[in-house]
Amino acid sequence: MDPRPEGCPGLPVPSGEGSLDPHGGPMSAPASPESLGNADDDRITPEILKVAGVVVLGSIMAILDTTVVNVALPTFITEFEVDAYSTVAWTITGYTLALAAVIPATGWAADRFGTKRLYIAALTLFTLGSVLCATAWSIESLILFRVLQGLGGGMLMPLGMTIMTKAAGPHRIGRLMAILGIPMLLGPILGPIVGGWLIDAASWHWIFLINLPLGIAAIVYALWALPGDAPEPSESFDVIGMLLMSPGLALFLYGVSSIPDEGTVAATKVLVPGLIGLALVIGFVFWAFRPEHPLLDLRLFQDRNLTVATIVMFLFAASFFGALLLVPTYFQQVRGESVLKAGLLVAPQGIGAMLTMPLAGTLADKVPVGRIVPFGFIGIIVGVGGLAFSTSVDTPYWQIIVFLFIMGLGMGGTMMPVFTSALKTLRTHQVARGSTLINVLQQVASSVGVAVMSVVLTNQQKASADLAGSFRAPYLLAAIALVLTLIPVAFLPRRREESHLLDDEESGGTPVVLH
Repeated sequence: MDPRPEGCPGLPVPSGEGSLDPHGGPMSAPASPESLGNADDDRITPEILKVAGVVVLGSIMAILDTTVVNVALPTFITEFEVDAYSTVAWTITGYTLALAAVIPATGWAADRFGTKRLYIAALTLFTLGSVLCATAWSIESLILFRVLQGLGGGMLMPLGMTIMTKAAGPHRIGRLMAILGIPMLLGPILGPIVGGWLIDAASWHWIFLINLPLGIAAIVYALWALPGDAPEPSESFDVIGMLLMSPGLALFLYGVSSIPDEGTVAATKVLVPGLIGLALVIGFVFWAFRPEHPLLDLRLFQDRNLTVATIVMFLFAASFFGALLLVPTYFQQVRGESVLKAGLLVAPQGIGAMLTMPLAGTLADKVPVGRIVPFGFIGIIVGVGGLAFSTSVDTPYWQIIVFLFIMGLGMGGTMMPVFTSALKTLRTHQVARGSTLINVLQQVASSVGVAVMSVVLTNQQKASADLAGSFRAPYLLAAIALVLTLIPVAFLPRRREESHLLDDEESGGTPVVLH
């Protein structure tokens, strides 16, 4: 529903479609050409690339740090003289929970303080947390500093999506989203490689200290490259929503992340936080329709494109990232490879995605995503299904690499077009809230997928002496889930739809103005 009061003056859309929007209200003036470039010009201008560079650098820092610590867990056990693996695993769990807790508030904070100021603050907090992690004197202090680091890192991705969407405009959002997808691909690939190399060549401290020069460079770059913003906040903070959603999401994800260690959903460590968290999230769903400006704007699901895209994204993220996690584990457990070599063997998946992602981004600006994404899903299904029948201890490496490459080709043609579809028809003031909503759901989906695949793998290994064969069941489960995802994929838009990204609606929240 269009909340803008009738009679709001405005100008026709740049495409010359006419002066009335689909709801009968007059279209308002588009964002300034100085900030977004000429809406009629499809070129990716140097100014837009300058902004994209800031976002990619920040996103690489945040996403790389979620995977680089994985290889350091055995080192933490030795360095801090910790007995239990579950204790050092909190260096990952604490970071993830901090991400989940802060993401819901990012949309409100972006409207309140402006995207540039908040993005620089998030970079500063993340960099400070990284330096503190490098100075940790105990496992408890490391976990605490990882939480601080996660509070900064959690804001970087949704803010980056907001900045990129506004900088690109509706004509270029697909290509800019493809650029934003690069760190999502590089994180899982480079994390084990960089982490293993730094620990071998220097010490565990450097997996955190490496963020200091990167963080300083990103902050200076952001101060120079990002357009100045002059927010005019009109929304009150949803305190009740924050008290329900953030702890609810953190407790739910803690319960889910405990499933692999416990081996069952029925464990107290899983059920108690999981059910309490789920109850708080459900309570938030009922509450979210009462305030005018809720913490997470569930009213955005009235947009059909966003609803369908988020369903596709949730099922895709759970299946794909859950399956991808198993690949380096297979190389290490079954084939006896080192962490560094396992990371290198996974690289063909990222290479395949980087080949198709720019092409898919360009097509998403010209062709309805419903005509692009099905082909990407076919590649993913072929790749994951092929891996399910390539788990033998004597499977040629070239065979596994081919399936990983095909899976990457499909992923590159899927992920960013889905994000593009979700955000493209939102109005300017809805972009920050929409990207926040998408990032929350992706975080939940990835955590659920990783937990489910880990439990299936663990149970298969307990039930069978065939270590290699135990990887087949989770791969098959992921492939089946991806096939079922083709059902919502069929509902993605197959016709070109009018974009409202440049609409400047004055009621329902004042947008962040970019100069």
